[in-house]
Amino acid sequence: MKKLNKTPITRIDRRDFLKSTSIGTTGLILGFHMSCSKPAPVPAPEPKYFFKPNVYLNINDLGDVTIVAHRSEMGTGIRTSLPTVLADELEADWNRVKLVQAVGDEETYGDQNTDGSYSIRMFYTPMREAGAKARLMLEQAAANHWQVDVSECKASNHEVVHQPSDKKLGFGELAQAASKLDVPNDEDVKLKDSKDFKYIGKGTSIYDLPEIVNGTAVFGLDANVPEAKVAVVARCPVTGGKVENFEAEEALKVPGVVDVFELASPGFPTGLVNPLGGVVVVADHTWAAIKGRDALKITWDNGVNSTYDSDQFLDELARNSKKTGNVRRDEGNIKKALGSASEVLEATYRLPHISHGTMEPPNALADVKEGKCTIWAPTQHPQWARESVAGALEIEESDVEVNVTLLGGGFGRKSKPDFIVEAALISKQIGAPVKVVWTREDDVQHDFFHACSIQHVKVGLSADNQVTGWNHHSVFPSIAGTSNNEAIEPSDQELGLGLIDFPYDIPAICVETHQAKAQTRIGWLRSVCNIQHAFAIGSMLDEVAYARSLDPVENLLDLLGPDRNIAFNEKMEEFFNYNEPIEDFPADTARMRGVIETVARKSGWGKELPEGEGMGICSHRSFLTYVACVIKVKVDGNKISIPELHYAVDCGVVINEDRVKSQFEGGAVYALSGALKSAITFKNGKVVQSNFNDYLLARMPDTPDNIYVHLIPSSEKPTGVGEPPVPPVAPALCNAIFAATGKRVRELPIKLG
Repeated sequence: MKKLNKTPITRIDRRDFLKSTSIGTTGLILGFHMSCSKPAPVPAPEPKYFFKPNVYLNINDLGDVTIVAHRSEMGTGIRTSLPTVLADELEADWNRVKLVQAVGDEETYGDQNTDGSYSIRMFYTPMREAGAKARLMLEQAAANHWQVDVSECKASNHEVVHQPSDKKLGFGELAQAASKLDVPNDEDVKLKDSKDFKYIGKGTSIYDLPEIVNGTAVFGLDANVPEAKVAVVARCPVTGGKVENFEAEEALKVPGVVDVFELASPGFPTGLVNPLGGVVVVADHTWAAIKGRDALKITWDNGVNSTYDSDQFLDELARNSKKTGNVRRDEGNIKKALGSASEVLEATYRLPHISHGTMEPPNALADVKEGKCTIWAPTQHPQWARESVAGALEIEESDVEVNVTLLGGGFGRKSKPDFIVEAALISKQIGAPVKVVWTREDDVQHDFFHACSIQHVKVGLSADNQVTGWNHHSVFPSIAGTSNNEAIEPSDQELGLGLIDFPYDIPAICVETHQAKAQTRIGWLRSVCNIQHAFAIGSMLDEVAYARSLDPVENLLDLLGPDRNIAFNEKMEEFFNYNEPIEDFPADTARMRGVIETVARKSGWGKELPEGEGMGICSHRSFLTYVACVIKVKVDGNKISIPELHYAVDCGVVINEDRVKSQFEGGAVYALSGALKSAITFKNGKVVQSNFNDYLLARMPDTPDNIYVHLIPSSEKPTGVGEPPVPPVAPALCNAIFAATGKRVRELPIKLG
């Protein structure tokens, strides 16, 4: 990484503070210095020898253990969780471990895309093996020193112990000798027994917590380099539009503004990596850039999406959803099942666009010079950013360095590299380093939005009260439509997010889709299409329960059928299964049954409640994790309050219990925003909302008084926990509202008025 400049901080109460930032060889390090009289520090000794058995680990002769964090930290704790896996197998003392952040480098680190809730499941075993191999090498180095068999040597808490004599050597003392040994083969390494774990399954605090608390942690907006300018962009209010003409005279009069120019628009579809284009205002500081943008006079060509009205679009999709669609899963005879049913339930579920709403809007710092580019950015996908910047600048990927800062939230937004490419193009244009800053309004109005959706479901009930048919029509603009005009129906992968993998034992199941053309940028957002699919399925299953006069928990368990692994790969050509072989991560109804039964028991399901109170349940498998959610509500007129929210979670082996629970607690609040508050609407092609005053998020009164996360003990392979908290919340809440009031809610955000 390149060195960052020192940034002066305002003088406060007779004390001078200097906040300096520097970037080391593989990570961003923030220094803090308080100016006061004190003796000069004694220089720390310099290490002479280094033991580097793999790309993630470095042990020097002073005993310092450095672990490379190659995933992006956005509040999930992944920068802590994966290194603790390695440290556990290594038998390192976590208090003596330092972390450095990896730059984007696929050749060195493999996949660094921190998205899709797969960091743990992808790297749990490789990180264990990396730590275990290093441990064996240290033990072998000690055995060689003592001239004993390696079986007599055991690593423990940052040193190796000769068990018969109790002699000890620290990791630092062994670093030089260990560095000369061959790395063991996989078959020669024995991983720890789970009963011996020191960190895995425990609640290790996140590594960055002290810096986050004291304000010295470096997020994207904190990065800086000497002589860097600040840029903001006036983008066309309609996606895919472009500048017709503009006047910069008044903008250039703003003190601090140094340049104004046009950045080309990609048209529509925009693609996932291209900046939206517009008019760029470059200034000495952020305030000048924003005021300069305010002074611009721009005439826009709004392009092909100038008439987009999202409410009218959803009305059209709702009408089409009742017609015959494109069959994507077909089992049994759905026409016969519905035609011969004694009762057919039918409901339409409607969801709007939503925005990611990350606490830190997109931003990136770029320095392009002499045919090379250095980036500092809060990115979830540094390798994609590197590739995209290289393509935009027409240089080699090896000439692009992407340094990853902490992220103030991601939710999938910051895996797209458009804002990083934007910074690189602007830096090249002005011949100087530049930090591109998105305001909250930029973020709300120019996001990659979660697709609006219509879900229409018909269910057949027989005379003997059995469910005989399930016909599900799913209609929404595909993410692929952001890059391809011809992608007008959901992809197999999108349907594999909670719909094709419908797990219930019903004789006739038919899934159909319909055309829905993207008219804005559509992108993945925390749990992606599981949001709309779980809302419709979880809500309709509750409607089925009441139609059958069954308790909703009893209904779910009945419809699950016998415990079995479902071969969804045999039901469609390319079953997604979150990019994992289904034989390694089967769809196991016994595990689903387990979370349903657990959450019912833990929440006190079935107890008598006062008038105006109710409990609702939803269970859902997403990102290979099984979740059941029970919500208790109180409804007073149009006011909803949530005394309790319970999750039961089966995510296989738990790496960091505290982080898993935190993910689910935060995920509950995130999901409640979509259920109670959040909606993006379009009129005349433009986003109506602009900031958090009208794009509403859950506030403290909306959140549950108590959130309980009940983790199922498991020895199964670990699976994702970042996204699975979201899907079951909205349906569980709406089901609870029905239990409390008798009113069915089939549209989000919830409106009881």
